[in-house]
Amino acid sequence: MRKLTKRQKPMVAARPTESLAVPAAVEKLQQYNTTKFDQSVEVAVRLGIDPKQADQLVRGSIVLPNGIGKAQRVVVFAKGDKAEEARAAGADEVGEEDLAARIKGGWTDFDACIAAPDMMKIVGPLGKVLGPRGLMPSPRAGTVTPEVGKTVKEYKAGKVEFRNDSSGNVHAVVGKLSFKAGKLVENIQAFVDLVQGMKPATVKGTYLKGAHISATMSPSIRLAV
Repeated sequence: MRKLTKRQKPMVAARPTESLAVPAAVEKLQQYNTTKFDQSVEVAVRLGIDPKQADQLVRGSIVLPNGIGKAQRVVVFAKGDKAEEARAAGADEVGEEDLAARIKGGWTDFDACIAAPDMMKIVGPLGKVLGPRGLMPSPRAGTVTPEVGKTVKEYKAGKVEFRNDSSGNVHAVVGKLSFKAGKLVENIQAFVDLVQGMKPATVKGTYLKGAHISATMSPSIRLAV
């Protein structure tokens, strides 16, 4: 277990032992805003799914009501009119084989990767690089799409992707600690509500087993959901 710092010890000691409603949890979390940088806020939801079963995977994306407080770097695989559409929407990089070569070489300095459907022959071989980083375009996540311009704008506005990990948890950044409390509450509730509505039909028993929020340098706080 990692040793606590002097700053973290009083935070952990004062952490609530009970579950808190989202507004109360946010209020408590914002008391941990003691660093010189603006900490990111993350939600973690524990699900009663079997991650080994393909029909129980939980994966999706959401445009948060108030963004995430960060300018996301978006790259797009497209050509012709679709490429121009992506550039006009604010994509940071647009390309074909040239972009694939950069990524094969190890460049992954971006937050989202979008591909037009006719680009998948080029994008497919990049799975070994993009997959482990959660950046591989897929129809299920909405990042393989003919509407590249619209999708770029969504990611620039604060759209985030999520997928369950091998333990059945889903995580997402939902804003910054400096956000007004109401905006964080809206973002957190929107994410939890979406995940709650994605229960796979084959899941038996309790689906949403618990949820926590935390900041980059803070203890986690359990939510009453």
